[in-house]
Amino acid sequence: MADSQGNTGTQDVHYNLVSILYHALQGAETYEQYINDARQDGNQEVAQFFSEVKEENKRRADRAKQLLSQMLSQGQSQGQGQAGGR
Repeated sequence: MADSQGNTGTQDVHYNLVSILYHALQGAETYEQYINDARQDGNQEVAQFFSEVKEENKRRADRAKQLLSQMLSQGQSQGQGQAGGR
């Protein structure tokens, strides 16, 4: 059901990738505060853990961005680019 569309004509898979991208970047930003909190508390092991989680989210965001870009460019090259938002 990859061509399934939400209420506004945006393909669900596009919306889902945008959502993953947004939430991964938002999480990475939040984890920076967690890292600072752990460092202020003198807990380097926990700060390192938060840093690792932040990097995982950044990698996840980069992958989502890459996939979304590929899908959108394929849609445009096939003349299937659709306007609208979810």
